[in-house]
Amino acid sequence: MKIYQIQVALVGFKPKIWRRLLVPSVLLLSDFHKIIQTSMGWTNSHLHQFIKDQTFYAKRYPDDDTWEELNNVDYAKIKISNLLKKEKDKIVYEYDFGDSWEHDIILEKVLSYDQNIKYPVCVAGKMNCPPEDCGGVWGYSDMLEILKNPNHEEYDSFTEWLGEEFDPEYFDKGAINKMLLTEDYGCIELFD
Repeated sequence: MKIYQIQVALVGFKPKIWRRLLVPSVLLLSDFHKIIQTSMGWTNSHLHQFIKDQTFYAKRYPDDDTWEELNNVDYAKIKISNLLKKEKDKIVYEYDFGDSWEHDIILEKVLSYDQNIKYPVCVAGKMNCPPEDCGGVWGYSDMLEILKNPNHEEYDSFTEWLGEEFDPEYFDKGAINKMLLTEDYGCIELFD
């Protein structure tokens, strides 16, 4: 079995919000979704899809009448190696079609399996994940500017909504890896 070193990076925001993951090449896309959710810090509260060559790979829901019309492929049995075959190959992962959080997923290296490593594992990353439902990259940028100014008219509503102090630079690889070792890779099961 081969191991993929993959970079997952949120599109359209600077400084770059990213994670570097080591995952088995035979990993199902449905499981990769869960690993992305946990490693980035999302809550699995919205729909998602993988995109390659204008084909959309997602979970098929029985009550979706528009599935056939949208060039969708049910990803239930598709492995990550079906879409990423060689180094530098890229796919897009989109989460929350309202906020449209797009992530570039790049196969950086193909590695040999190491029996001393528990896969999946997050080996690096930077920056905190934006909060759910904050309005995409533009809404997140606006939110960060507001949080810098306690005199802003929306400051109190944002701090109340976030609950605790939000640190946009927070990244805890150890906490991520601890969650990745749990059932469903630490992903909350709202949309699987």
